[in-house]
Amino acid sequence: MQVDADLHIHSRYSKAVSRAMTIPNLAENARFKGLGLVGTGDILNPKWESELLKYTERVDEGTYERNEIRFLLTTEVEDRRRVHHVLIFPDIETVREMRERLMPYSSDIETEGRPHLSLSAGEIADLANELDVLIGPAHAFTPWTSLYKEYDSLKEAYGNAKIHFLELGLSADSEMADKIKAHHRLTYLSNSDAHSPMPHRLGREFNRFEVEDTTFEEIRKAILKRGGRKIVLNAGLDPRLGKYHLTACSRCHTKYSLEEAKAFHWKCPKCGGRIKKGVRDRILELADTDERPKDRPPYIHLAPLAEIIAMVIGKGVETKAVRIVWERFLREFGSEIRVLVDVPVEALAGVHEEVAKAIWAYRNEKLIIIPGGGGKYGEIRLPEEIRKASIDELESVEVELPEEERPKQRSITDFLGAK
Repeated sequence: MQVDADLHIHSRYSKAVSRAMTIPNLAENARFKGLGLVGTGDILNPKWESELLKYTERVDEGTYERNEIRFLLTTEVEDRRRVHHVLIFPDIETVREMRERLMPYSSDIETEGRPHLSLSAGEIADLANELDVLIGPAHAFTPWTSLYKEYDSLKEAYGNAKIHFLELGLSADSEMADKIKAHHRLTYLSNSDAHSPMPHRLGREFNRFEVEDTTFEEIRKAILKRGGRKIVLNAGLDPRLGKYHLTACSRCHTKYSLEEAKAFHWKCPKCGGRIKKGVRDRILELADTDERPKDRPPYIHLAPLAEIIAMVIGKGVETKAVRIVWERFLREFGSEIRVLVDVPVEALAGVHEEVAKAIWAYRNEKLIIIPGGGGKYGEIRLPEEIRKASIDELESVEVELPEEERPKQRSITDFLGAK
């Protein structure tokens, strides 16, 4: 069986997170999105643990369920150098043991969703391995709180401690991450890091697992590539839409080449703000190979359906007008992932022809993308040639994309056989 999973989110007990991040809301919106499995996030927080146990039923060790949506026990922690790590727990007893073991090293583990620990990355990984907890770096490339913001290699960060996966983050995909050869042995996770349960946040990045059941043990085998279990698809934002894809000023968002940023000593000459190194430039600094592992699953670039609708109708992503169109698609086809990935464009056109054309353009990499940087998300634009064409004419439409904005990946239709 295959299941789509988002394994890194946050609860309402983390800073800067929506109060609507509750278990019932997560289960409802996961169903709308098309996810079958969601990480709990923040499970080291005892109040969040209590809410999970109140609103779900245990179906197996480390696996809980509400309204047919499964939950795995996950959290994110921050080490003493402000690097973030994702943990996936085998059972609730291990969560409690780790909480007790970490208390001497944290002043906020019982109050904060994402606790700060006075431990190194290697020390956290050693403890995780001792307790059979899966661990890997969170959003490994972002210029804030990430592995490659502080270190130049996995070895420098974790020493000899074993890690089990690497989370790509919104500003990178598997092709970019594979430019560093040390990553080739690792499974990549593409997760949303959602701070809101809304479907344009929850599941905006997800992993498609091939497993025999939706349980912790089966997901563990898939992450470790054992017993035929595996990830068959990573899906997420085009990296250019990420907030930190290009090197840019964090105040006015003016974009700079790496050479310009260095020449300006990382201070924006336009507004005096701090220039943040982009993920693309950081990976190119560290790149040491053009090879890719043969067993790496495909990565499909997607955008949340609400963002595509908002682009087409010219309204804000959380407006009533966007919500009405979004709900029409879900009533007809069941989930957002089905609309974005699986449903033929001719069928989509029966709900909203202009949105159907935009989804076709995204699937076939014919959208114009304005890259993000400096903390500002990128933007998507529909070429006029596609906007003016009929559904029947789409395959013959020729679109001239600016060369620097042309996607490198193949068409989404090349990957549908991976389902």
